[in-house]
Amino acid sequence: MARKVVILSSFLLTFLITVLNSYEPAASFERGMANPSNQWQLVWFDEFNYRGLPNPLKWTYEEGFVRNNEAQYYTRARRQNVWVENGMLVIEARKEKYQNAKYTSASVTTNKRASWRYGRIEVKAKLPTGQGMWPAIWMLGTNYPEVEWPLCGEIDIMENVGYDPNVIHAHVYTQAFNYMTRNVKGSSIVIPLPHTEFHIYAMEWFKDRIDFFVDDRKYFTFKNTGNGIDEWPFDGEHYLILNAAIGGGWGGKKGIDDRIFPQKYYIDYVRVYQQTN
Repeated sequence: MARKVVILSSFLLTFLITVLNSYEPAASFERGMANPSNQWQLVWFDEFNYRGLPNPLKWTYEEGFVRNNEAQYYTRARRQNVWVENGMLVIEARKEKYQNAKYTSASVTTNKRASWRYGRIEVKAKLPTGQGMWPAIWMLGTNYPEVEWPLCGEIDIMENVGYDPNVIHAHVYTQAFNYMTRNVKGSSIVIPLPHTEFHIYAMEWFKDRIDFFVDDRKYFTFKNTGNGIDEWPFDGEHYLILNAAIGGGWGGKKGIDDRIFPQKYYIDYVRVYQQTN
């Protein structure tokens, strides 16, 4: 009996190690070596070098009708809406009846899994397109919803609306700067073919500013003026969200073209760096 227990325990240990390793990238630089050019240290990543649902040790889900009067129902761990294959995370927005919705999609987050204060967030992605689509890469403070939006802080690393397909937007939302006060802080950049080619969307977050990039081209900086938390709620940790919304106040401003569906949002990798000093 003891020998059987030892054999079974060894089998389970081997199985668990195999499962966990299937989520890990193979290249050595992806395991945390410093980038010598800018002294960033890789502290968290998902290279999506596995198959199935997103790694549950790293990702969780938003579910239901979540915000902005959007038309989609975000599903939880539903393989028709989110999966990993060919080294990529795929989020699929679909026209279908589900619950009380006419559309489904997915929103994956690191909430309760991982969060960061300061650093570089880098996502390589190819976007869905078409009138009504609203993909995003963004962050919320971990104190949400205990602290209400926008006091919790929001950092929009990338937003794109399908009726304006080549324009990429970055914004920050705070208690002082938001659409309710009519002074949102942000900027935009025109890039070629974001829905047919992969681009790298990045944000570098420091104590005194947040810089936003596409393919390492900086196009917006939000500065900490030292006027307190209403303007700068960005000294606390934030978690990451990747979602493909349909419709809503901005994405649906010109309606939803049902002929575009299904639409796929491809994420090649997510990498989080922090400074080594």
